[in-house]
Amino acid sequence: MGADSVIMVWRMIRTQIQLTEKQAKALKALAAKTGVSMAELVRRGVDEVLRSPQVDDDERWKRARAAVGGFRSGHGDIAENHDRYLAEDILAKKGG
Repeated sequence: MGADSVIMVWRMIRTQIQLTEKQAKALKALAAKTGVSMAELVRRGVDEVLRSPQVDDDERWKRARAAVGGFRSGHGDIAENHDRYLAEDILAKKGG
């Protein structure tokens, strides 16, 4: 290494986690496919969660209440027929 080289060392803390069988299989398959260790994939996932804004329940309720009544469908019977309207919309987008 030259005089301009920098070595960064991170101290890792060993920990144990429990995954469902489905999670463990998927994680192992992804590690094999990408050539990245399962531990590194878990660290990346933790980093992503930590970067995501955490919203508490009070804030979620506040946002939900603010959205109520904020949209108009043009139908007066959405509460009774929302499943039908949703199915029609999905079929229309699929071209059916």
